[in-house]
Amino acid sequence: MSDVLRLAQRARVAATGLAITSSEQRNRALLAMSAALVSRESEILAANRVDLDTAREKGTPDGLLDRLELNSARLKSMADALEALSMLSDPIGEIIEGRTLPSGIELTQVRVPLGVVAMIYEARPNVTADAAGLCIKTGNAVILRGGSLAHRSNLMLSAVLAQAAEAEGLPAGSIQSVESTEHAAAEELMGLYGYVDVLIPRGGAGLIRSCVENSKVPVIETGIGNCHVYIHEAADAEKARRIVLNAKCQRPSVCNAAESLLIDASIYERVLPDILKELVANGVTLFADEATRTLDAVDGIEPATEEDWGAEYHDLRMSVKVVSGLDEAIDHINRYGTKHSEAIVTEDYSASRRFLHEIDASSVYVNASTRFTDGAEFGLGAEIGISTQKLHARGPMGLSALTSSKFLLLGNGQIRE
Repeated sequence: MSDVLRLAQRARVAATGLAITSSEQRNRALLAMSAALVSRESEILAANRVDLDTAREKGTPDGLLDRLELNSARLKSMADALEALSMLSDPIGEIIEGRTLPSGIELTQVRVPLGVVAMIYEARPNVTADAAGLCIKTGNAVILRGGSLAHRSNLMLSAVLAQAAEAEGLPAGSIQSVESTEHAAAEELMGLYGYVDVLIPRGGAGLIRSCVENSKVPVIETGIGNCHVYIHEAADAEKARRIVLNAKCQRPSVCNAAESLLIDASIYERVLPDILKELVANGVTLFADEATRTLDAVDGIEPATEEDWGAEYHDLRMSVKVVSGLDEAIDHINRYGTKHSEAIVTEDYSASRRFLHEIDASSVYVNASTRFTDGAEFGLGAEIGISTQKLHARGPMGLSALTSSKFLLLGNGQIRE
């Protein structure tokens, strides 16, 4: 029996036990998991330093190194997220609908756990804690398969969290990690239909595509983020400047950072130069159309290619395009966007309403940074991912996204004629 199959079998048994645990039991486990991250900080950070050193030796880009790095503040934030989860309402057992059928049978639809959730993800070790916490809160067993860059960090985090949960009486196998970083292990996990109920990949376009094309287990697509900020002709220039700088530069390595800037032709000569200067001053490399380059606002702007319009850079790079107006902006975003997060800056009510209704994305903003697309910012607690598809869940996936439902029917001897 392979190691991956053995993990899946343990998880299947654990899921049965987790489904009948009380909210109080699971909340105690979450608090213990939170405390364990703090008390075992030195071990976790030591493992992470080895991962960072190895990644640097391989020439890993700065954006990925930022996603990989743990420190005391980030670890404390992960612990705080688990503690916050323990205080959220428990979705399990929540009544979605209740009514009496014409037959007299009383029907109640309630939330239940999905069962066994598998995560395949790349260089973000905080995903290990977020996924484990959300799954425990919702009564799901979780199998974690992180990428090779964060291998030691993920295994250490998983072990710390699993030990804390089991010490509070949760079933062994509730939180497990696949130790192998070989692609074959990920492929085997994708094929375990009947053991795994849902697969959630988090990472780049290649990882998502591989899971969607090869998995026999149902997949929820997450995280690919070619996000746009569009400056409409009726925008407040200072508001636009602040939003663009925040959306691009506040944390450029994450999926809700803006990768593309669009601006109306009627205002670009007046508004765009100052924004370009600030972007470059903050270390951003620009890839732009001819209209932007002819402004001569800053040096070193590269000509944009077709690939740039659809790129998810994950670092301090940004594409810039001048558009004729709202129609072209909407068409461009719907063509090149990844259905993640899109923003318009405008003081025109009708333009904002059109943008909200016609942009096909999980989160659409008016006069705000795309950086707010986040489970915690939406009041959902820690998130397991940001779904860019339309079935089951869309946008930041909090607790309810990790549940299914079942119908409970109470009769009094009814038979169907």
